[in-house]
This record gives sequence, C-alpha cells and structure tokens, in this order.
Amino acid sequence: MRHGGQILVDQLLIQGVDRVFSIPGESYLAALDGLYESSIDVIVGRQEGGVAMMAEAHGKLTGKPGIAFVTRGPGATNASAGVHIALQDSTPMVLFVGQVASDQRDREAFQEVDYRQMFAPLAKWVAEIERTDRIPEYVSRAFHVAQSGRPGPVVLALPEDMLSAEVHVQDTYEAIPAKQMVSYQAVRDVIERLKSAKNPFVIVGGGGWSTQAAIDLGRFASSLGLAVGTSFRCQDYMDNRHPNYVGDVAISPNPELAERVRNADCVLVLGARLGEMTSSGYTLFKVPNPKQKLIHVHAGPDELGRVYQPEIGLACRAADFVAVAAKLTKGMVQKSPIHAKESYTKWQEPFETPGDVKMEEVICHMKDVLPDNAIIANGAGNYAGWIHRYYSFRSYRTQLAPTSGSMGYGLPAAIAAKLQYPEREVICLAGDGCFQMTMQEFGTALQYGIKLIVIVVNNGVYGTIRMHQQRDYPGRPSGTTIVNPNFADFAACYGCSGVIVTKTKDFNSALERARSAKKSTIIELRTDPTAVTTKSTVFKSF
Repeated sequence: MRHGGQILVDQLLIQGVDRVFSIPGESYLAALDGLYESSIDVIVGRQEGGVAMMAEAHGKLTGKPGIAFVTRGPGATNASAGVHIALQDSTPMVLFVGQVASDQRDREAFQEVDYRQMFAPLAKWVAEIERTDRIPEYVSRAFHVAQSGRPGPVVLALPEDMLSAEVHVQDTYEAIPAKQMVSYQAVRDVIERLKSAKNPFVIVGGGGWSTQAAIDLGRFASSLGLAVGTSFRCQDYMDNRHPNYVGDVAISPNPELAERVRNADCVLVLGARLGEMTSSGYTLFKVPNPKQKLIHVHAGPDELGRVYQPEIGLACRAADFVAVAAKLTKGMVQKSPIHAKESYTKWQEPFETPGDVKMEEVICHMKDVLPDNAIIANGAGNYAGWIHRYYSFRSYRTQLAPTSGSMGYGLPAAIAAKLQYPEREVICLAGDGCFQMTMQEFGTALQYGIKLIVIVVNNGVYGTIRMHQQRDYPGRPSGTTIVNPNFADFAACYGCSGVIVTKTKDFNSALERARSAKKSTIIELRTDPTAVTTKSTVFKSF
C-alpha cells in the first residue's frame, strides 16, 4: 500500500526525473512526503512564477519535461506565466497543482479553481486526477503529451484526498514519445527545390532541437550553400561564426536580411512557427499565399498552413529532417552566401549610443571574453536588443530566453542552468524592470550555493514601452518611469558582491572580478534612458 503522493513520486523516478522545482503548499502535503526520501533534488523557490520559469528553462536545456509543483489558487495563477512561456517556446514541461479535496469541489472552496478551464488555452493538455489508482496512467500520458509532436506544457491537478489515499497499483513504464518519421524521398524533394532555386533561404527555430541537430544543420547548409537565419531567440541553433549563418529573423532584423527573405524564391522553415516575430509582423510573407515558394517543416501538423499556405508541408521534427538532409547532401560543396555573411558582419559592427555606459561595448566585451559554452539568460526588455545584435552564440543552448517575451525570466532561468551545468559560466542579463519581477529568486541561488553573475541594466524606465511611446506619442511619457533600489546593496543583503558601473571602462574589470569570485555578483549598469527613447539609430534598430 502506498499513498498517492508516494505513487506520484515513484512515477516521476520511472520517467527519469532527477530535479523538481517547487513552492510548498498544504494542498499537496502527501506529494512532499513522497519526495522526502526520494533521490529527486527538490529546489524550493520563492514565488511560483519563478519556480515555473525554472522548470521551463530546465526543459529547454535538457529536452526532457521540466517539473514544477505549486499549490492551489494563488500558486497556480502565479505559475501560469511559466506555462505560457513553455507553450509559446515549445518546451516540454509538467506542472503539478494542488487542488481542494474532491468532496469540496464546485463549492468555491478555499482557493478553488477549475484548472481545466484556467489552463486550457495555455497547455497542450490539462487534467485532474480524481482516482489514486490512476496516477500512473495520468503521469505516463502527461510525459507522452509533453514530448510528442510539438513539445509543450501539461498541467495535472491533484486533489488533496486523492493524494493522501492509499491503494495497491502497478507502476507505469518510462514514456517513449511518438516517433515522427521523415521519408528520404520527401527530403530529396525539398533538396531538389532548394538546388533549383536562385535565392533560397532557410529559417530555423522552434522546439525539439539538439546539439547534433545544430551540427547537421551546419553540414546541410554548407553542402547546398544555403543562407540560414534563426527565428526570435533561437540564435544558438547554429554557430554564428559559421559561413552560412547570416543573422536572426526576429524583432527589427537587419534591413538587408529582411529584404533577402522577401526576395527569396524559396524559403525553407525548419521547426519555427511563422508567427508575428518570425515574419516581422506578418510583412515578410504575403498572407495566406507567400510569393516565395514556402517549404515548412514542423512537428505540429496544426501549425502547417495556420497562417501561410506552404507548397510542401512536412509534419516531422526539424532535427530528424536535418539529420536525413545532412546524409543526402554529404559530399556536395556549394559556395557559402558571401554577400549575406558580409551584411551580417557589418550589422554586428557597433555604433555609439548615448550615455556613459554603452551597452554595445559591454556586449562586445562579453562576446570576446566568455567561453563558447557560456550560457546567457535573459528575460524581456529593450536591453535585450543589444544581445540579439552584438553577441555571437557559438554552441547550442547557450541562449536561454523566452520567445514569448516574458519579463522576469532571466534570473530563474540562470538558476536552472547553473544547477544543470555547474561547471559552465552562466550570465543573467536583465533590465531594471525585468529583474525586479523575480529578483526574490536571488534567495534561491543563495540557498543552493549557486554562483551567478547578474548584470542589471538600470535606466529607470520600462524601456521598450517608453520607446513605443516616443514613436507614437512623442514627448508624452506615461506610466513608464520607475524608481529603483540600489541593486548592489541588494546583493549585499544576501552576503554577495555588488558593484555599480557608471562608466563603460569600469565594466571589464567588474566582470573579471565577478567571474573569479566564489559567490554571486550583481553588476548594476547605470545607463542613459535616451539610448532607447531618442529618435536615433538606436531607436530605429531596437
């Protein structure tokens, strides 16, 4: 006889789970009891939003579902931010939510929420386990759904009495995600289309990639001489030094790159959704029939033809496609897209921005000194534009950022990254507004002895919104000014180091000291808000 909490934890062990992220709650005490003597590493966070983001980042880094436990009501609503990230970023994740006892359902009991309705548009599957003896079944299905097809989040609600009840039940087996095979003939057809095109272009992104897939992509691109661009915050899917990598097709892309996509006669989209970000607000392709010959490879068949009608649509994982394509094109040698690469290189040349701390120099220095496997974690905000433009990602899964544009992601993601790869350097880059959304998770890093470097870009405004205001309602800023604490003092409160940088020349030494320190460091950059609000080249670019 086992209680439901023990049965649940046993299923997680069978699924290979070695770490979960949680905020404790009385609604799932039996699950906490099940974790007590297990080998699973339980990371206790400070707020459910941060915990869910950690789980999502873990899923991104490992390709296996990230696991989070939160309590009912406020816990679940807080955690919804991380579920939304997992959905839009195609990340495998399972969120377990405590629920009121089954005999109290539908009375609006304390913190009661109907999670099927709440999470329906945010997750691939939402369910409530009503019988203890069905826990293995539900957990197995959750892991299959989260990893099959287009990866994504699953939410399982756990009624209190269901978890505490004791039953005899047989354990499940480890989930084996459904395979989506791609035929060699289908890949040959695509290759022939690309070979016959005069101006082909490839856009890559989405979920389900791997280090090997990134290598296969490089070989495939080299064989056919294809120009490759990445979708929003997927810049690490191909070594940016590769002669065929020509930039990111995302927010405010290189104008020459955007024109190259518009003028391409054949566009192969591998794994990416052709949403607002990838299509520059649905302007790179004509809706619904692009003038370019569109070939779309995506693991989710529902995505094919959602906005744009492809001439060829293949419902398979991009990683499987490039593995076959690399084999079929082995030995072929085509010239790399020299002009496109030169345009990308020129685009990376920094231009001077206003203020005494110049972000273009900060990011360029990071690019020069950080190792190839260093992980850059960031959330959303105007500051991220400098990363997109000036940093070079040299290996897969070194860019940890939400394609959903969620603020507050950087710090929780950095914690998950450092837990998974303690030997690697992890840098959290956040804006002042972005950092303050989850900065309480700095306590989580302290609790588990995680050494982080956090760079806070402090300009005293919600920069992206101020930029849009300046564009649409010039000279009328409203609701975008923020008064900030001393972030260096904040680090000191946790027994860590903090430094304020007011001159660009002081950043290099500050970063060097932070890299050699034994504890976490917060580097606060005091930047000029006009770097994002003036109608200058900065404004046009970011």
